[in-house]
Amino acid sequence: MTKAFVDGQWLAPKSGDQFSVSDPATGNEITLLSDCGIHETEMAIDAAHNAFPAWSRKSPYERSNFLSKIADLLTKNADKIAPIITLENGKPYKEAFGEVLYSASYFKWFAEEAVRIYGDTIPTRSASSKATATKHPIGVCAAITPWNFPLAMLARKAGAALAAGCTLVAKPAEDTPLSALTLAKIFEEADLTNGVFNVLPASSPVEIGKVLTTHPKIKKVSFTGSTDVGRILYTQSAPSLKKLSLELGGNAPFIVFESADIDLAVKGLMQAKFRNAGQTCICANRIFVHKNVRDKFVSKLSEKVSKLKVGNGFSEETMIGPLINSAAMKKVSSLLEDAVSKNANIITGGQKSPAGDLFFSPTIISNLNSDMEIAREEIFGPIIPIFEFDAEQEATIAANATDYGLAAYIYTEQLSQAWRVSDALEFGMVGINETQISDAAAPFGGINQSGFGREGSKYGLDDYLEIKYRLFGNLR
Repeated sequence: MTKAFVDGQWLAPKSGDQFSVSDPATGNEITLLSDCGIHETEMAIDAAHNAFPAWSRKSPYERSNFLSKIADLLTKNADKIAPIITLENGKPYKEAFGEVLYSASYFKWFAEEAVRIYGDTIPTRSASSKATATKHPIGVCAAITPWNFPLAMLARKAGAALAAGCTLVAKPAEDTPLSALTLAKIFEEADLTNGVFNVLPASSPVEIGKVLTTHPKIKKVSFTGSTDVGRILYTQSAPSLKKLSLELGGNAPFIVFESADIDLAVKGLMQAKFRNAGQTCICANRIFVHKNVRDKFVSKLSEKVSKLKVGNGFSEETMIGPLINSAAMKKVSSLLEDAVSKNANIITGGQKSPAGDLFFSPTIISNLNSDMEIAREEIFGPIIPIFEFDAEQEATIAANATDYGLAAYIYTEQLSQAWRVSDALEFGMVGINETQISDAAAPFGGINQSGFGREGSKYGLDDYLEIKYRLFGNLR
C-alpha cells in the first residue's frame, strides 16, 4: 500500500515522486509513498465520474449490503489496522483500536440509512395533478481528511457518500495517509466497483485541494480541518458553486457548576481533554469552574493527571502519545509560554516530556485571563487551562466569547440549569454531564467559524443528496 488507489488499481504517479511518512513517537521513517499531483487527481476524478452512473443506479439495498461488508471487514481486522493508526499518528493502541471500531460503526449506520432515503408526495390544488419530491445522489464528491482521526474521519464521509449513491475521491492528510490506504485495501477486498472510492496520498495538500475544489466534475467537497484552510477551500469552491461540508476548528468550553458531581466532571474532563494527546476538534479547551468548587475540582483533577503515562503508543502503559509533528509542539509550547509570561500559574506539568521530541507532559494551569492567547486559540495539546467564575451568566458569556461553535460541555445536577445554559450556548453540540458525544447516530458539526453541515446521523446523508420536485399534470 505505497501507491495511490485509483479506479480500483494501485497506481504509481507518472512523475515517480515519493514522500516520506514518519512515526511521530520515534521520528523514524515508516515508508515512502507515491506522491500524487494534478495528473493523478484528474485521473481519480475521471474514474469517479465514470463510475457514478452505475453506482448511483444500484438499489439502496445493494449499496447497503456493500457498506455492511465494509463494516464487518473493519471489525474483523481491527487488530491488524489499529497498529497502522498508532504507527503513523502516535495515539495509544487502545485508542487506535477504538477508532477502527468507531469507523466500522459509520459504515454500519449508513448501510442502514441507505434504505431509508425517503421522498414525499405533496398535496396539490388540482385534482388532476400529483406532485412528488425525491432525493438523488449529488454526483462525484471529494473528501479532504485530517490526521487526528485518519480512519474515522474518512469513514464518516465515505459511508454517507456511498450510501447516498455518490462516488468519492479522498485526499488524506500528508502526515497520516496509511490509514486511508488501508481502507482502500478493505474496499478492494470487498470487491468494490472500480472508481467508486479513490485515495490520493500526497505531500502537497494545496495543489490537490485546488483541483478538487475547482474541477467541474466534483459536485460536493467535505473537509475536516482548520478554519483557515476551510476558508481557502470555500473561496476556491465558490465559482463552481459546489456543495460544501466544513467541519473546522473548535474552542470547546467545559463548565463545572457549583452543583456538579465533581468526580463525574473530573472523569469527563480527563476523557475529553487527553484523548489523542488533546489533539481533537472537540477537546475541552477552556475549563470554567465555579469558585466554590474550584479547589476541590483542581485537587481531584491534579491527582488524576499526575498518574497519566506519556510514551510510545505501543506500550500498554501509555495513556498519552506524541504530538503529531514539530509544528504542533511549537504551537503548544508557545501558548503555554505566553500564558506564563502574563502571570499564569503552572499547577502540574508545563514542559516537554523526556519520552521524546514530540511528547508534552500533561499540564494544568490557572490564574488565567482573556488577554492570553490560550483563552482564544485552539490548543490541540495536553494542556488544561482553568478559569474561575461566580455566576451562571458569567460562565455562559465567557463560554460564548469565541468565534468558534463546535462543541461545549456542562456539568450540573440542576435540570433547569442544564436546559437553560445548553440553550444559551452557541455551539452545534452540547454534552451535559457527558463528554463522549461522538456517535454514528448523532449529528456532528458546528456553527459560526466551526463550519457548517452535519456528519453522521440521519442528517448526514443530506449533504450528498439533491431534491427533485416533479409535478404530473392533466392526469384526468
